[in-house]
Amino acid sequence: MPPPLCPSSPPVSSRYRTPARPSGFHTALLAVGLLLMSGLMVPRSSSAQPASPPAVDALLQSDSSAMIPVVERFAEDRDALRRRYDAAGPTQWARMRTFYNQWLDELNAVPFDPLGVEGRIDHLLLRNDIQTSLQRLDRTERRHAEMEPYLPFASTVTSLYYWWRDDPSLEPRAVADTLAALRDTIRATQKHLSEQSRETESDRVVAHRAANTIADLRGHLEEWYAFYDGYHPDFAWWVEAPYTDVQEQLKDYRTFLRRDIVGVPEGEERPLIGDPIGTEALEADLRHAMIPYTPDALIEVAEQELAWGKAQMRRAARDMGHGDDWRAALEAVKARHVDPGQQPSLAQNLAEEAVSFLRERDLVTIPPMAEEVWRMQMLSPDRQEVAPYFLGGEVVRVAFPAREMSHENKLMSIRGNNRHFSRAVVHHELIPGHHLQGFMTDRYNAHRDLFSTPFWGEGWALYWEMYLWDLDFPESPADRMGMLFWRNHRAARIIFSLRYHMGEMSAQEAVDFLVREVGHERANAEAEVRRSIIGTYPPLYQAAYMLGGLQFRALHEELVTNGDLSDREFHDRILRGGRMPVEMVRARLRGRRLPKDYEPQWHFAGAPSRK
Repeated sequence: MPPPLCPSSPPVSSRYRTPARPSGFHTALLAVGLLLMSGLMVPRSSSAQPASPPAVDALLQSDSSAMIPVVERFAEDRDALRRRYDAAGPTQWARMRTFYNQWLDELNAVPFDPLGVEGRIDHLLLRNDIQTSLQRLDRTERRHAEMEPYLPFASTVTSLYYWWRDDPSLEPRAVADTLAALRDTIRATQKHLSEQSRETESDRVVAHRAANTIADLRGHLEEWYAFYDGYHPDFAWWVEAPYTDVQEQLKDYRTFLRRDIVGVPEGEERPLIGDPIGTEALEADLRHAMIPYTPDALIEVAEQELAWGKAQMRRAARDMGHGDDWRAALEAVKARHVDPGQQPSLAQNLAEEAVSFLRERDLVTIPPMAEEVWRMQMLSPDRQEVAPYFLGGEVVRVAFPAREMSHENKLMSIRGNNRHFSRAVVHHELIPGHHLQGFMTDRYNAHRDLFSTPFWGEGWALYWEMYLWDLDFPESPADRMGMLFWRNHRAARIIFSLRYHMGEMSAQEAVDFLVREVGHERANAEAEVRRSIIGTYPPLYQAAYMLGGLQFRALHEELVTNGDLSDREFHDRILRGGRMPVEMVRARLRGRRLPKDYEPQWHFAGAPSRK
């Protein structure tokens, strides 16, 4: 018998009663119940309890910075200008340069001496960010100047775009004349280039950059045209034909550049072609990340780490019965994968295993809601062309073969996402890695997202791979082999990505390097290199995993192993401090009141890992 209504409940009017369920609803409910009883449909189990809001006094006791409103105002103003001036060109560059210089003047006027530890860190980080933004504007202008022979008409497109943004009135016939002239310029440029000999690698790189820029120009034209089409009575009568001609000509010209100048085979959407930035630009980006090392010195650190990792692989191979043949042992590990359809369940189990391991050792605070809210999606075949393994955060994206993949790519995906490789990745993406990072930084010192760097973001997750290794998280030689594969991969990323951007290694040489030295499947190696060089990620991103991990590792040794902090206090204070270069994390945890003229000086990379 159902319980009676609460006496205080008002009577339910027939007007608002829930409609009768269709008979199919009861059938579906019964089917779900039968699946649950039979074990074919297992609800997600979790040790997490429903989360309660935190005590208000705990929030009031959070560390704070007097610079928070300054950083927030800068970020909001910059984002607003980026939305307004969203087409690359002289108009955008001039406006942003003025903005940054004005902010430097404002920042220099802020009284620095009264600022505490947190305020000084924010002041230094904001100045560093603005100065780097000015340097990157210079770099952007130089790179666009290199494209001028391929895109002499780009300024016409951006002028039309900004003319509309500044003054929406127009004379349709004059615009039609401009578009007709633009069409003729594109044709003349293509004809001229077809008669020239441009066969150097730098020509191919710049032409490929220009081809990608054409996609942006077509988008700007489309947005401009849509604003007037159908709303201005004479617009389409004059403009439709020349506009259509220009869009078709740009499309044909992009195909010409890719096919005849760059040499991309027909139908290949993601060629293995990047855009090296050069040693000088790498050094500038390292200064922004507060890494006081040269690229050559970092490559040397990576080579030491890779040598250590390969020695450990040989040891694991011997324990697996393969002698010193780490490649044979790695092949055996790759064969230990789950069947199609079972990868999400594997990821779920691995996530819960990592959380239990952390809690048993009291290593870091895990808010119940953080454990409760994460969820899964499958990585599409298209996405796996640039990210062949798990991706993470609040939504963990699971890599595994999909039906439409070729047989060869299915095999490479299933082997590359085997049980032991996955065991070393899930905690990187979820807890204590990226999901826990995002959960905490959304709630503490969120203003420092402006200063986010992959040395902090990826470095934290990679640090945990190292620390869990030290704590004997791998339970078998095969587990060790899986963790070592990733560790060697991170070291190799430093080597090939820096050498690529310094012009010392080609993309194909980088692929061969990953296959030979790390043991990648070739298709997965190509995806990793493509991800590193096509501009989807910043040039230092791939190097930041292990280098950031080494920074956190050195900081742990300084403040926990040789200091007074517990593991949990150390890790919690990092997460509550917000995203920033790890050198600033060190200053914050040590309570240093940094001077206004502070320059990066922390040399964190000594001898390679030894355990």
